[in-house]
Amino acid sequence: MSHRFSAIRAAMTGSTVLAAAAAFGFAAPAAAQDGASADDEGQLATIIVTANRREENLQDVPVSADILDSERIGAIFSGAGDITALAGTAPGLNVESSNGRVAPRFYIRGLGNTDFDLAASQPVSVLLDDVVLENVTLKSFPVFDVERVEILRGPQGTLFGRNTPAGAVKITSIKPSQEFSASGSLSYGSYDTISVNGAVGGALVQDKIAVRIAAQLQHRADWIDNGFTGDDNSLGGYNDFAVRGQVLFTPTERSSILAAVNYRSLDGSSTFFRANVLGRTTAQPNNTNSLNNNYDRDRVFYDAGGGNLADYEQVGLTLTGAYEFDGMTLTSITSYWTSEGSSRGDVDGGNLVTGPGFIPFPSDTQDSLDLEQFTQEIRLASTTDGPLSWQIGGYYFSSDFDVTTVGFTFPPPVTVNHTNDAWALFGQVSYQLTDTLRATGGIRYTDDQKDFVVVSGAAPQPRSVGDQNVDWDISLFADVSEDASIYAKVANSFRGPTIQGRDVAFFSAPSVAQSENITSYEAGFKSEFADRRVRLNGAVYYYTVSDPQFTAVGGAGNLVQLINANKGEGYGFELDSAFQITPRLLVTLGVAYNNTEIQDPNLAVGFCAQCTVTDPTRLVGGTRRAFIDGNPFPNAPEWSGDLTARYGIPVGNSGEFYIFTDWVYLGETNFLLYESAEFNAGSRFEGGLKIGYAGNDGQWEVAAFARNITDEDNVLGVVDFNNNTAFVNEPRVIGALVSFKY
Repeated sequence: MSHRFSAIRAAMTGSTVLAAAAAFGFAAPAAAQDGASADDEGQLATIIVTANRREENLQDVPVSADILDSERIGAIFSGAGDITALAGTAPGLNVESSNGRVAPRFYIRGLGNTDFDLAASQPVSVLLDDVVLENVTLKSFPVFDVERVEILRGPQGTLFGRNTPAGAVKITSIKPSQEFSASGSLSYGSYDTISVNGAVGGALVQDKIAVRIAAQLQHRADWIDNGFTGDDNSLGGYNDFAVRGQVLFTPTERSSILAAVNYRSLDGSSTFFRANVLGRTTAQPNNTNSLNNNYDRDRVFYDAGGGNLADYEQVGLTLTGAYEFDGMTLTSITSYWTSEGSSRGDVDGGNLVTGPGFIPFPSDTQDSLDLEQFTQEIRLASTTDGPLSWQIGGYYFSSDFDVTTVGFTFPPPVTVNHTNDAWALFGQVSYQLTDTLRATGGIRYTDDQKDFVVVSGAAPQPRSVGDQNVDWDISLFADVSEDASIYAKVANSFRGPTIQGRDVAFFSAPSVAQSENITSYEAGFKSEFADRRVRLNGAVYYYTVSDPQFTAVGGAGNLVQLINANKGEGYGFELDSAFQITPRLLVTLGVAYNNTEIQDPNLAVGFCAQCTVTDPTRLVGGTRRAFIDGNPFPNAPEWSGDLTARYGIPVGNSGEFYIFTDWVYLGETNFLLYESAEFNAGSRFEGGLKIGYAGNDGQWEVAAFARNITDEDNVLGVVDFNNNTAFVNEPRVIGALVSFKY
């Protein structure tokens, strides 16, 4: 399928790319068009969400949600971070990746998937402008020129489909408008980190055709030494370029057509694995799970991996049409995405033999992907102001992709093919029962079918799985006063069956996991008081998962096997708050507690050969296994939270000096299905700071910034293949930026 990119690149070399280049010359991040506005100075801004596929005030929606506005997003990515920088920015949200800047893994309320394969299925959906980015590589598409990012916690299957039992991350880009606008920013920081953002848009034909073109370039120079080869500053760099072009055609007052193209080119380093950096060493005999004296952020010892290179191109085409009838709107969203590339790594962490494990061959693997995804949605929604509102629709999804695995030095390359076809019918009804009580119910029927076959390098070993399921939810939302509301919600959602075939490259059969099904109970409150200067929103929840899908990753056999447990359980709470302490000082605070548990007394998995397993173990079929009943879900910290504060000092009639800081916290985390002394993390935190001056009512600014300002070394994930390998967070980046908007 590589010919697709040649054709698309040729088409883009015309006016679209020229306009994108022009945007780089005189533009940058748009003003904070985040759907939030303050009615009066000193009051909190109204927050808009689209959890019900229409714009609504967050305070009126029965959902636990957190919204990141444009200022927060700009701060998060000021150090050229990728989408995993969203980890911890909302209570209950975790994001990590062992594939560098591609293939992130999302977790909400503890539900996620640790599978590192490019065919992995996740229970958290990522949507860009209402289009699901199903494949893990598509989920990594850069976040830029966006109006808001919504983190919707809990099952979202009724309106957003299968594979959302944990929740959804919904990204909304800034759309074309009739008014001309241009904005731009440039930042430079540590490790020659450069981030350039630009956007330009306006009317081509007044009231008929409007356009917007936005682009982003993120760059970092090589900064990691390879102690094995003796090469300094030979690894760690990247160039990540993305552009979005949109054309809005409004032929009549009742109709609109929005055409959008998204393109991304990534060339850089994948994840850096570090051997034997966890657990005891001779110099640290009492160390357990913290980084030991083998760890050096600036140095690795790679005898393989070819530089840990990652190279990807992604293209997305979307056509959204809408027509307003009397009392209702018909919307059609057609989208086609491709993703093609590869990532390579020295997965055992290289030739550092100090430690309990040694692998006597180069553990050099490369996975490549060639993917096409097509989606079509049609929905009809009411627009009247009466007590009844409703929407109905249909949805079709199709994907076809090849994954090629080149493993170590001895097995031949293996290419496998995955296809997935699904369709659904859905509807939602909301009725205002009284002046203060509203009821909402939704239902969705889904048919999901998947097929797998080995294309080359091994026997075909075909597998097919399928399922039909009905997702549903019911909620009641009651206004208890002018400024406070409570709600209760019961929801059922599922993740479709999954096929995992990566182990074919390592002489093992494909594995299959059947559908998992979640039933969630949630109660919450929404409140604003002190003349809308304080906002407190909270929720408590309890859920059970029947046949939860887990991935047994690694172990002494270094396998990736899908399994179903008998049951899983989770409960906890989330609290989101904002305090407009003075007209110039805004503080937000979020916190979540989440307790998860695997419930299956007979479920046993393989484990590492060199670590200290704390679970019960015994022989199963001649092989020793760890029994994981009662363990928490992998990568599911019990506690998480975030804090932001912004203080502004007026200067003259139109200037402002400001300070903005943001912090995230993730508590103790077990990384694998089994528990051990080594493969878990204590509490992790990171902070950012931005100090600047904005002039002419915010039309330009200069600022200094820092990401990971305290230079924390946090373990984000592990590899348990015979040595205590880990990968860590991004280093501290300190820099400066200039920006303007018009």
